Amino acid sequence: MSSTPEGGTAFELHATDPCSRARAGTLLTRRGPVTTPVFMPVGTQGTVKAASPDELKALGAQVILGNTYHLHVRPGEGVIARLGGLHRFAAWDRPILTDSGGFQVFSLAKLRKITPEGVHFQNHLDGTPTFIGPDRSMEIQRDLGSDIVMAFDECPPHPCPRDEAARSLELTLSWEARSLAWWEQNPGDNRPLVFGIVQGSSYADLRERSARALVQMGFDGYAIGGVSVGEPEEEMMAAVEASEPFLPADKPRYAMGLGTPPQMIEMVARGVDMFDCVLPTRLARNGTAFTAAGTMALKNAEYAEDPRPIEEGCGCPACAQFTRAYIRHLIKAEEILGLRLITLHNLHFYVGLLNRARKEILAGSFAGFRKTFVAGYAKRPEPVQTGRDFR
Repeated sequence: MSSTPEGGTAFELHATDPCSRARAGTLLTRRGPVTTPVFMPVGTQGTVKAASPDELKALGAQVILGNTYHLHVRPGEGVIARLGGLHRFAAWDRPILTDSGGFQVFSLAKLRKITPEGVHFQNHLDGTPTFIGPDRSMEIQRDLGSDIVMAFDECPPHPCPRDEAARSLELTLSWEARSLAWWEQNPGDNRPLVFGIVQGSSYADLRERSARALVQMGFDGYAIGGVSVGEPEEEMMAAVEASEPFLPADKPRYAMGLGTPPQMIEMVARGVDMFDCVLPTRLARNGTAFTAAGTMALKNAEYAEDPRPIEEGCGCPACAQFTRAYIRHLIKAEEILGLRLITLHNLHFYVGLLNRARKEILAGSFAGFRKTFVAGYAKRPEPVQTGRDFR
């Protein structure tokens, strides 16, 4: 099976940083190239909350996410397929990556039963029984029309005893092999890219085993899963460090569901190419904006008469036209525009940060940028890391 319509490699590496493992590349998808490092806004329900497709394009978003489980539950992949697929349904003509539904094995722990065949759920909307396993997940993602398909996996909780993490990993590896086999058994022209997911909880040897096994299976790309599930930041970084050395340099690496801006830059320095996170949109709905100096709680009284934009020099729609004082007024008055403006600013910041990292890698100046950005970001208090969210 070919990874791209042309039958070539799915990833081209252009530059590496001499002082770290940071790299700049291009991911080749059936809907066009994606330059990396890249931030991918989360569109769980077929929409990135509070942002239109045209606004996302104007911000520079190259890829958005959809969630297999949530779209399966509502409105159903059959409805979406009959209406032309998720791209037409959501009016998004650029690449889409879909989560496999495996994260709901973690987030719906009270509503599920795991078997070797897959996971039996009680629908979180109305309790209706449903089932997602490797084959079903691949079928749903095919019907959605995803360009980057994630293999079905189990995401263990934190903390996780070693014997449970090992059991979970063996189940995940069997599911991921079946996920890849499904595409071999259901060939078609111009198939999507299929990514495996490294698991293993906080155990370095299990992470290594997972990575090596997935590489033997031959996926188009590799995600590092089981991070940002409540573990301390040092364990998050250690999970990446235990996985990345065993992943091939000519394939993309994706850290799932994270993180804060300095975490992403540190992950780039550890060789990660792709990121997604709900923080820019979720915190925007709480009135919190991201800036190069840290987060800014615009509800605070100190901004009541502040005539400056959220961030000086920012070219987003919010900063180009509106003051902190006005946006604070909108938030206090519970006007939807306020949440939208902060959302657009935060997404512009996240997308732009990874674009900047790419430019610095290509220019050979990433090390200085990393040091300056991470130190400068600490000027303002950071919100509590809240993980991947129930997507």
